Amino acid sequence: MSHEVEISLDEGHVSGLWLTPARPIAALALAHGAGAGMRHVFMQALSEALAEAGIATLRYQFPYMEAGRRFPDRPPRLIATVAAAVATMRGLIGDLPLLAGGKSMGGRMSSQAAAAGSLDGVRGLVFFGFPLHPPKKPGTERAEHLGSVEVPMLFLQGTRDALAGLDLLEPVCTELGPLASLHIVDGADHGFAVLKRSGRTPDDVLAELAGSTRNWLDRIET
Repeated sequence: MSHEVEISLDEGHVSGLWLTPARPIAALALAHGAGAGMRHVFMQALSEALAEAGIATLRYQFPYMEAGRRFPDRPPRLIATVAAAVATMRGLIGDLPLLAGGKSMGGRMSSQAAAAGSLDGVRGLVFFGFPLHPPKKPGTERAEHLGSVEVPMLFLQGTRDALAGLDLLEPVCTELGPLASLHIVDGADHGFAVLKRSGRTPDDVLAELAGSTRNWLDRIET
């Protein structure tokens, strides 16, 4: 079941898409990446795969994407949108466990919102390709706030991700301790595309992402 949702902000509102299976076990506020909105084919397919795994999703637009602008809003505006989306979803899910996260920038902004204490009731964060650093500019500065996050975090990362070298991300996760879980998707790039010679299809990768999210959720909820 799916329907459109309006998410109120301090100034105006943004659109959302609520997709839920018949018997959800949890719900995820799912933010898009910097270059494509909530209706991008990957976001749609990911939501459907998560629904197959029993996880409802609320995809939503950031204000710049809603307005048709090319460049992202400043972080405070993005973080406030994450918090508003989580608050909206809280009214949709009843007593279900509440998660937040997203693709690339959407996941990073969700983590900053959590680090700032703006996501009350969220039990975990899911990052579909955490953008640890810009392409060809390795570093870990974007992870410095993660030490202030107090809920479990799942990092789903491809081995060919140009925005998160595993030689840097793995030590970050180790330093975060038991709150951080890292699932490595063999052969996937930042958009979770895999080479044809791998013998894997996009559906295979989506099923892995959704299944890993469900397995992680089962662990943190027990």
